[in-house]
Amino acid sequence: MPSFDVVLEPDLVELRNAVEQANKEIGTRFDFKGSSAEVELTQQGAKGREMALLADNDFQLQQVRDVMLGRLAKRGVDVRYLDLSETPQKLGGDRLRQPVPVKSGIDADTARRAVQALKASKLKVQGAVQGDIVRVSGAKRDELQAAIALLRRELHELPLGFTNFRA
Repeated sequence: MPSFDVVLEPDLVELRNAVEQANKEIGTRFDFKGSSAEVELTQQGAKGREMALLADNDFQLQQVRDVMLGRLAKRGVDVRYLDLSETPQKLGGDRLRQPVPVKSGIDADTARRAVQALKASKLKVQGAVQGDIVRVSGAKRDELQAAIALLRRELHELPLGFTNFRA
């Protein structure tokens, strides 16, 4: 039976390259001279990653964020993988740190929404949640392609990937 997997996986190599390029640009820019502004990429838990934007004040933090988003765009990494909603934390002195979690893996609520959207669409496909992926299977390839289009439309706020397509 034909099937495919719906995943949420950023390209970690490109993400790391974007962080390195952003740090290089921050190091050479005149407006960051003498400051301790930088971008860190850390491993958090078994699969999760987190970026941290560090700067001396709010204006510099915004500039670091703009540099990072520009570098991500140039490297082809979708910025929807980042959760930019967290508030900056005060460190010692005037330093600020803004944690930016990198989304990886489909959470339970989003997986449930995907399966419900497939059921409501009346397509002849079945969706099954398997950990942090959703496996979609159906009898015809055309139905599966329609399911991909439906999921892209319904879950437009996430950069979904469709892998493991088996005919």
